[in-house]
This record gives sequence, structure tokens and C-alpha cells, in this order.
Amino acid sequence: MCHKQIFNSILACCFLPISLWAQPAQPALPVFNGALSARRVNFFNRTVNETILAHLNSTLNNDNEEKWISAFAAINLLQYKTEFTRHKIDSVAHHLTGRSTEFKKAFLELINSDYPGKYIQQVKAILKDSLRDAALLGMAAHYILQSGNSQDIPFVKFVLQDALIDWPGNIILTEMLYRADHWHQPETLPNPAGFFSAQYLPGQILVISLQRHNRNYAGIAIVRRADGSFVRNPDSSLFYVGQLARSASNMPPVISLGNTPQGIFRMDGFDVSKGYFIGPTPNIQLTMPFEYKASHFFNNPKDSTWSIAKYETLLPKNFAGYRPMYESYYAGMAGRNEIIAHGTTINPLYYKDEPYYPFTPTAGCLATEEWWAETNGMLIKSGQLKLVNAIKEAGGPHGYFIVLNLDDKNAPVTPADIEQYIK
Repeated sequence: MCHKQIFNSILACCFLPISLWAQPAQPALPVFNGALSARRVNFFNRTVNETILAHLNSTLNNDNEEKWISAFAAINLLQYKTEFTRHKIDSVAHHLTGRSTEFKKAFLELINSDYPGKYIQQVKAILKDSLRDAALLGMAAHYILQSGNSQDIPFVKFVLQDALIDWPGNIILTEMLYRADHWHQPETLPNPAGFFSAQYLPGQILVISLQRHNRNYAGIAIVRRADGSFVRNPDSSLFYVGQLARSASNMPPVISLGNTPQGIFRMDGFDVSKGYFIGPTPNIQLTMPFEYKASHFFNNPKDSTWSIAKYETLLPKNFAGYRPMYESYYAGMAGRNEIIAHGTTINPLYYKDEPYYPFTPTAGCLATEEWWAETNGMLIKSGQLKLVNAIKEAGGPHGYFIVLNLDDKNAPVTPADIEQYIK
């Protein structure tokens, strides 16, 4: 999913008007009235005062957990970090016993993104006590794996292996065990040249989103026509737009609302969202394995059943068996859906101190950079609109959308990273 239901609670608390963007008859550019300066200030102040401060000042109990969950989401959204919020988060971390599964998940989403490594011991307790929910167990395992040290790995692996006795074949547990087995020893990326070959998926329009393993750094998206040629700018340079594949939680792709999975998605047209944080710029609809019919995904009416062997036929031959490129398949099997490629109406300034600025994280989708005028709400800069127009120029949004991590450099992806593969 591309926006959390809890964000609706934030909006409700802020009493925002229903009509937040205007769409005059055939406008030249979208308009988002929520970007008006007074509305930006109003949204921020009311979210802080009525969602974060008011809820965290209440005594946590079973009846008001949802209010605290909405406060966690708002802290993450606004990157609102003060001594007060840090004190409240620290207090919760030491009093998680008896809290609901959904509360623990929301807490893990917040600390995984904003406080990695700080609450290892408390999360170990969650891991020991989460054997009734595979997703919670997977989230706790991930927090320890990404933030801990080598001495924690045997413990994580033991808990996951033990849980798989009760949940044989559970895809979340299996994926997290794979990550534990490959902790700090990732599989070697095969030569990615095949993805850029004119013979790869011939006759299909492609968008290829190239990312870093560390999703705190933005990637780029390029567009290929059905004839195998890539869309270029008027000066013949390669067309690309920046694109962020990091979720607000920074959880792994197999977890709901986690980072965008690597792998293959089916492009399925354009749409315009009514979601406050996505906005009115056309988005690219995507489907992943298991989300819809196999015949639709593979573009073949004879393919009525899902199989990993059939999915594998969409990959270059040297990527067969390279597990990271099966993430979309496994994430779909685990129930993830509604991942799309969209713009953003979130104020980028919330994230000015983050390495992915000026991009804004999502709840698991791919987002381009967008800026809206504070004076009239007009769209003034949009990677999304450029991407949509490039796809139209290539023939339309019907083909495949591919997400590939290139390496683990702590830097944004640039065209220089792939120039050797583009002819």
C-alpha cells in the first residue's frame, strides 16, 4: 500500500478540507492547494499539537493505543524529534510487555527508521515474545540484523528457525532467515548488462528503476521503448529522473509498508490519486505477482497459475537464482500490493537533514521529486510528470517496471553508474 490508513487519522485531527487540490478543465499543470503557505503551517502545527503532543501526553493504555500509533506515524512523517518525543519513545521501549501486536509493529516502524540500533535489547524481548505473528517476528529480526552485531546473528537465526517449525514455508520468516544467513555477505550481483539489451523482453515497454542497497540514497528511473531503444533528451543524453524507493519505515520489502521490492512489476496504466500525500500528478499503476491474475502479469491468457519458474523467464538468464531479484515475487506471495510509482505532496523540507532529500519517503512505493508553489499551489518542479511523459513517448504504460539494486555505495545513483551498459 502507498499510504497508511493511520495518516487519515492525522488528517482528521488536523481538520483539513476535503478539496485539497483543484483540477480545472484540462489544466496545463496540476494544482495542490494543500501546499499553500498558510495550509502547510496549519497542517504542521495541528499535527504536532493535536496528534503528537496531545496523544503522547495521555497515559498509554489498551483503550488509547491507536492514538499513540497515530503519534508514531506523525513523528515519522514530520521527522519531529524533540527531548519530549525522545523521552516518550524511550519510556515506551521499556514498557512493551502487554502491548498489542499492532502497537509493537507501529513502534518498530518508527524506531527502525529513526532510531536504528538504540533499542536492541528491547527488540530482542519482542523477538522472543512474538511467536504468534510472523510479520512482527520478521520486523523485530530485521531491526536486530540491521543494527546489531555478529554476536546477535545466532540468536536471530535460532528464533527464526524455531518459528519455521510452527509456520513451515512462511515467506516472511524464510526471507528473514535468508537475510540472517547472508548478514554482511550479500550475494554477488550478476552482470546487469542484460537488462539494458535491446533483446531483453523484446517488444515490451520498460521502466528500469536503478537503486542502491541502502535505500537512504535515491535511485534513477530510465525508460525503454518496445524497439529496445532508450528514451533520450533533445541533446541525445539519456533521459532519467530521480526516484526514491525507501519507505517511511525502511523495513525490508517482504514486510507490509516496507521498502519497494526489487524485481519485476507489471505496468498497468496511469491514474490520479485522491490520497493527500500522493497528490494529483498522474501516477504509474503497477501490479506485482499474486496481486492480480497470472495471465495479466505475464500478458498471456494461457498462464493461469503462478510459478517461480514462469517469473524467472522475465529475468536475464544470468539472474536466474539471484534471490534479490525475486523480492517482488516473494513480497506478493506475502500479501503486499498497491505499490505504484507516484509523485509527492509531502513537504520535502521535513527531510532536509536526510541523505535522500529532496525526495520524500512513502509507505512502500516509488516516489519522484515534486515541488508545489506556496503562493498558488501550482506544480513548479516534477520528476513524476517528466517520467509520465517519457513513458507516453515510449508508447504508453503497458509493459514491465523493473527495480534493481546496483550496489551498496552510500551515494545517489547517477547515469554514470550505468553508462557502460547503455548504447
